[in-house]
Amino acid sequence: MRTKIALPWVIVSLVVAVAVTALVFSMRGRGPRVERGEVAEAAVATYVAPGDLDEYYLFYSGGHSGNVFVAGVPSMRHIATIPVFTPYPSTGYGFDKESREMLGEYTWGDVHHPALSETNGDYDGRWLFVNDNANNRVARIDLRDFKVKQILGPIPNISGYHGGSFVTPNTEYILAASRFSVPLPKGTYAPVEEYATRYKGVVSGIAVDPKTGEMSVGWQVLMPPFNFDLGDAGKGPSHGWAFWTSYNTERAIGKLEVTSTQRERDYIAAVNWRAAEQAIRDGKFTVIGGVKVIDPKTVPGVVYLIPCSKSPHGVDVSPDGRYIVASGKLASITTVFNIEKILTAIQNKNFTGEEDGIPVLNYDAVKDAEVNVGLGPLHTVFDDRGYAYTSLFVESAVAKWKLGTWEVVDKIPVSYNIGHLAAAEGDTVSPDGKYLVALNKLSHGRHLGVGPSQPESSQLIDISGEKMRLLYDAFTEPEPHYAQMIKADKLKPIEVYPKEENKHPHAIWDVKDAKIERRGNEVVVKMLAVRSSFEPWKIEVNQGDKVVIHLTNIEQTTDELHGFAIGEYNINVVVDPGETKTIEFVAHKPGVFPYYCTNFCSALHQEMQGYLLVKPRS
Repeated sequence: MRTKIALPWVIVSLVVAVAVTALVFSMRGRGPRVERGEVAEAAVATYVAPGDLDEYYLFYSGGHSGNVFVAGVPSMRHIATIPVFTPYPSTGYGFDKESREMLGEYTWGDVHHPALSETNGDYDGRWLFVNDNANNRVARIDLRDFKVKQILGPIPNISGYHGGSFVTPNTEYILAASRFSVPLPKGTYAPVEEYATRYKGVVSGIAVDPKTGEMSVGWQVLMPPFNFDLGDAGKGPSHGWAFWTSYNTERAIGKLEVTSTQRERDYIAAVNWRAAEQAIRDGKFTVIGGVKVIDPKTVPGVVYLIPCSKSPHGVDVSPDGRYIVASGKLASITTVFNIEKILTAIQNKNFTGEEDGIPVLNYDAVKDAEVNVGLGPLHTVFDDRGYAYTSLFVESAVAKWKLGTWEVVDKIPVSYNIGHLAAAEGDTVSPDGKYLVALNKLSHGRHLGVGPSQPESSQLIDISGEKMRLLYDAFTEPEPHYAQMIKADKLKPIEVYPKEENKHPHAIWDVKDAKIERRGNEVVVKMLAVRSSFEPWKIEVNQGDKVVIHLTNIEQTTDELHGFAIGEYNINVVVDPGETKTIEFVAHKPGVFPYYCTNFCSALHQEMQGYLLVKPRS
């Protein structure tokens, strides 16, 4: 991988000139005055020369677009869109047989929390997991080719899969929890007036095969009807624990902004997933919705509740695994809990009550500090020098504070209503520091007008010094809830699928093997794509026939993708070099329909075409 090069003086001069021009315009518009030198330094800090490469990949969620977006840091340039839960014509995702079957009956998803796979608590560059808050699914993206390889779900018993998809330190599990409590199993009816007693929440670990990445439901724990929000996994001394925030511990219904904010505190759910594994092995479970579910009333020691500020959002474990940091949206403090104190309180049964048989730990016995960070704390990430960074939604700022001394040492404003944060390798046991990305909910006109539907704002912040510095404004598609940032050299993406790795049973590699076979009312085509033709270039079928096309792109050259589209048949597939995809449809419309390559591939790209001829019923 190429690294950032020293900038020639001519380029530096150009960057400074552009920065000064930007300064003039910034002085006319919104925001505080910025000194000329600061603008120039920021411009140089984010400049990646043509042909050079960024230091980090940034993977951030696409919200209800159903996608994951990929950018480079520090340039903040958008590199790619990875379609996950939504058909995506640009890459043909959702149109071929394999991806269409993965999507199932749903054509959209609500992507919230991408999570990189880990080994020994560090990102390992193998997989990226993302959750679907709407349809209760989780997907695995292979970072070898940046494509979805599995979609699991809808996950039984979970309704509103918001509390994930954070991973444990060796990717043993992907965390999963229900945002919405419902009667169980799904499909059960109970009046909402019986919410407090008949509705249930669920927390779960989705097991991951360490070699293949294949996902399955590992264990589930039945919970009171709280709303579970975010999660994080323990590490070091807290390894083996999973933590989720929860709100509406009032078990309220109706206008929740009023009814669910009556208590002084809500809870963190602390789950001992090793104890959950043992309970499953010991047969201490009931089957609900086809899944083995542990009831904490009958299996003590699996889950405990830790009081925290009301309406909490984030719960974040420090790199050394010692501290669990939780923030309540309606408070001005973030609370730091100590895993040693938590374990001691459990051992001493230092409880102050229970919820549906789950012990509530003594708040004063398990906390280390209440840090007065500012208004509306949400989410905390960490650097390599012992500092924590907390997003402040109400204040529209980021607070920097020191672990151990609990002193707030710096604060920087952002634009506007910040949600999550992403720091370089910030969710691992060994963060890099350097960069922080503020994922803001609003952009407040810091861009050219585009009508009422505004982009979101992602701002790059330098955290390498004592004071945080705003470096760059970037704008994204709705809605980047969460992101993770990984060193670029940890990923080894391929550029073509090697021919020898193509195990598709219907792949062909020579024009002479292209053929069309009729099997009753089914027509099977083995097709080959290569610059600049399809073979066969003509397919004749009868109206009503099922048509199956196995299309192989035999190119072994970078960037030589081929598309395959059939006009007025809603067929649009992209086949990468060395890849085979299957296309299935019923030829329901008679006539002559051209098919053609949709991806530019050569000077004779326009000539890469053929015809589907559909004979009408007699």
